[in-house]
Amino acid sequence: MSQSKPLSLHVPEPTGRPGCKTDFSYLQLSPAGAVPRPPVDVAPIDTGAIASSLISVLDADGNAVGPWAPEPDRELFRFGLRTMMKTRIFDARMVIAQRQKKMSFYMISLGEEALGTAQALALQDGDMHFPTYRQQSLLFAKQVPLVEMICQLLSNERDPLKGRQLPVMYSVRRAGFFTISGNLATQYPQAVGWAMASAIKGDTKIASAWIGDGATAESDFSTALTFAHVYRAPVILNVVNNQWAISTFQAIAGGESVTFATRGIGSGIASLRVDGNDFLAVLSASRWAAERARSNLGPALIEWVTYRAGPHSTSDDPGRYRPADDVSRFPLGDPIARLRKHLTNLGWWSDEENDAVQAELEAEILAAQKEAESYGILGDERAPSAATMFEDVYKEMPEHLRRQRQELGV
Repeated sequence: MSQSKPLSLHVPEPTGRPGCKTDFSYLQLSPAGAVPRPPVDVAPIDTGAIASSLISVLDADGNAVGPWAPEPDRELFRFGLRTMMKTRIFDARMVIAQRQKKMSFYMISLGEEALGTAQALALQDGDMHFPTYRQQSLLFAKQVPLVEMICQLLSNERDPLKGRQLPVMYSVRRAGFFTISGNLATQYPQAVGWAMASAIKGDTKIASAWIGDGATAESDFSTALTFAHVYRAPVILNVVNNQWAISTFQAIAGGESVTFATRGIGSGIASLRVDGNDFLAVLSASRWAAERARSNLGPALIEWVTYRAGPHSTSDDPGRYRPADDVSRFPLGDPIARLRKHLTNLGWWSDEENDAVQAELEAEILAAQKEAESYGILGDERAPSAATMFEDVYKEMPEHLRRQRQELGV
């Protein structure tokens, strides 16, 4: 009997490291307009080819092409561009504030602004998003006041969460924004459960779950897919494949040989793979998935192919694990620049207006920051006491907090 070779494990490696260029040929791309648009009631197994392709609408010249191109909507598209610009400016301003030690950390959504913006415009009031910490554009699209958001980041006296959450982990129920969990995979089963509850009540509201490529390796992901499939929960299951989970390449989570979208097919869920840097593609695919869920046809899983252009957080240095020029070489480009080019082609945007909007948004964000910083912070004599901050947590005030209130005379 012949001697067999020793067994070995395969450990995926990124296609680029510091000091060398990333080879992005591993991305399975498709020409803009080339992927067919199936009917909303398509059988999940019949979306297999789409889950291995890439839905894009905007071509290299900024034109909208193909069956996924939405009807032109001047005001909606212009609002989308303004919202993405606002998100990027806000992120940059808050990073400066973090560097000035005004908050403990911050997480930007640089390069991913199209995702939350477009999907927020595709869903309805009353629907609930279970986001990650890079979907702040959902809140901007819902026009949540900037001062309220910044106060939460600062944990000051006007913090709507009263200091009970970390920076960027917002919670705005009226805007359909469920509070964020640092353990992102838990957002999936929570969203599926919320959607199931909506169906049990005979409501018309749907849920939208968000996780990154890394979180698909968690058991919560598989559990959520099972429940969503079995009970046909009215939920959109978003996987933001931004290529890096903290400092781990997406291949470690299983994206090397198959797409993340194909995992939905194996679970009996209709699945799409979409250009996440194409605002029009995100809008159209989100509308398709929302209609499917709202029509009681079951869930849809969408893999959004994008790139985390910035660090994982202000505590991270991506230059230690990936090439510094990856952002400029990523083949799907910048979502803001792509939509701007499209609107310019239509005569709905100009360089002059772009400069004016940029200045207007910068001034708006700076003014909101100054107002937010005028309120007392924890430890400041203007800030509320611990008893006041937490009095709504308990059905009955604990004795030690009751004594504290008496001692403080509040």
